[in-house]
Amino acid sequence: MVPFSLWATLLGASMLISFTPGAGAINTMSNALSAGFRRAVYGVLGQQAALIVHLAIVAAGLGVLVASSPLAFNVIRYLGAAYLAYLGIRQFLRRPDLSAEAVTAVANEPAWSMVRRGLWVNLLNPKAIVFFLAFIPGFVRPDQPLWSQYAVIGATIVAVDILVMWFFFALAAKGFQRFTRSERGQRVVNRVFGVLFVGVGVLLALV
Repeated sequence: MVPFSLWATLLGASMLISFTPGAGAINTMSNALSAGFRRAVYGVLGQQAALIVHLAIVAAGLGVLVASSPLAFNVIRYLGAAYLAYLGIRQFLRRPDLSAEAVTAVANEPAWSMVRRGLWVNLLNPKAIVFFLAFIPGFVRPDQPLWSQYAVIGATIVAVDILVMWFFFALAAKGFQRFTRSERGQRVVNRVFGVLFVGVGVLLALV
């Protein structure tokens, strides 16, 4: 098990990481605006599934291969950047539609669609793997069973990220909902989040 003092440090670090705006936060806010606060959790759960995959890759030792292989790293990085750019362009070009049918269709987007989008947003980010490689070892004691420690670390990171994404970023998006009640407001919101998605994609590709 992870000692309490070490776990408390992990908890603080996880909170700092989760509160740092990124593609996951933008995706969560976008979902909350289109589908509502409650249903935004589906996208958050997809993002957590990606974090678990990243953690498993690091725990299995495969993260070192990704981090040390420029080809593998860049393939994943550019796929991630392209996906974020696709999401951004699609949202930027979305036409405002206040009809009851359109509002209902957007608000009732299938849960699996939101989960899948959240999964790909976080999964196609090789820098998360590199970050975990640098971050996780500081909280692992080699003289203790590794998988139980990874389980505690993973549960902590996921629990914190769910709470921050859903109860901070999704709630923050509620302040923008009044803009979606007019065509002009919808157009502004779509373009703002479209630019944000593309911007994060460009940063992923270039930085």
